[in-house]
Amino acid sequence: MTPNLSSRRILLVIAGGIAAYKCLDLIRRLRERGARVRCVMTRAAQEFVTPLSVGALSADHVFTELFDRQDEHDVGHIRLSREADLVVVAPATADLMAKLAGGHADDLASAVLLATDKPVLMAPAMNPRMWSHPATKRNRERLAADGVRFVGPGRGEMAEAGEAGEGRMAEPLEIVAAIEGLLAVGRRLAGLRVIVTSGPTHEPIDPIRYIANRSSGKQGHAIAAALARLGADVRLVSGPVAVPDPAGVNTTHVETARQMQAAVLELLPADAAVFVAAVADWRTDNAAGQKIKKVAGSAPPTLAMVENPDILATVGHHANRPALVVGFAAETADLVANAQAKLARKGADFIVANDVSPASGIGGSGVMGGDRNLVRIVSAAGIEEWPEMTKEGVAERLAALIADRLEAAAR
Repeated sequence: MTPNLSSRRILLVIAGGIAAYKCLDLIRRLRERGARVRCVMTRAAQEFVTPLSVGALSADHVFTELFDRQDEHDVGHIRLSREADLVVVAPATADLMAKLAGGHADDLASAVLLATDKPVLMAPAMNPRMWSHPATKRNRERLAADGVRFVGPGRGEMAEAGEAGEGRMAEPLEIVAAIEGLLAVGRRLAGLRVIVTSGPTHEPIDPIRYIANRSSGKQGHAIAAALARLGADVRLVSGPVAVPDPAGVNTTHVETARQMQAAVLELLPADAAVFVAAVADWRTDNAAGQKIKKVAGSAPPTLAMVENPDILATVGHHANRPALVVGFAAETADLVANAQAKLARKGADFIVANDVSPASGIGGSGVMGGDRNLVRIVSAAGIEEWPEMTKEGVAERLAALIADRLEAAAR
């Protein structure tokens, strides 16, 4: 295991929920990557896992009480909050989220969170109805506005019989990927240029109408932001979207596939290119200069269609091809087979394949336009299945994978 987190100091706050058992695996995963892990446990957390188990895996003292005579002789909660590089809350319960959102500090965990000057990453875990409650939504929005980062929750069966939905804590490896992304700012991809495309393209029929698709740009923009957090010089080429430009990213706005291709080629050479945009396959042969009027009793006009340029294939076989080329395959049927064919045909190093059919069952509104995704990484080495997660979670993990690939290529 590459020590991606060598000597990094993680303060893990474990709150009370059945998902607390996952923190044992999380500690192990962090330590095998070289991280130093110190743990704070709430009283409720100790009902699910013991300080003895947590201490054995972290190889350090476990902190449990705010008014501990030994730990607090030098204002220990302040020291704990400042000595870490990152504070991780896993599981983050509705109660602990509410405390931090409201500025409460009546136990060690909440005092540490309020006193820290370091980044905070929360992995929420709770019953689906608790997660969707308006109070929890308000608290999450307040915490996000205060700079708290989130990973998860996922969807699935709950501990309670017959309960299912969104609220499962992110898996340990998903949390690790988010941690690596947060702590690698200015480090792993510093000095490297990465091109990212995002959103749909609009192909005009006339000045009023156009051909488009349901892509929101949420996944592409999240990937651009995650790569920027790793220190990359990210150049985002975005089709028409409603999401804001990511902070720290140089964004070029385009409308059509041909404009997107021209913008991408203008940005070459680059170290990597990630083609997330859902580019229209066809456009009208001759877009009308004026609005096409409906004439009563007449048949609708015939639209002659021509094929748009294939931006992924163009760059995948370009003389200035980046060292790493990543494509996306949004499919409604035969997902893996179509992704494998795309991989071979378009000169990509790997394809991120996702099922965008309405029957996919992903999120409440499907992948396109929604906030969640379920992807497979398809490469010549095989197929790697990732769990369903938020689009931000996919972005963090994909950015870490891209950094791994570029580091391996440089060795």
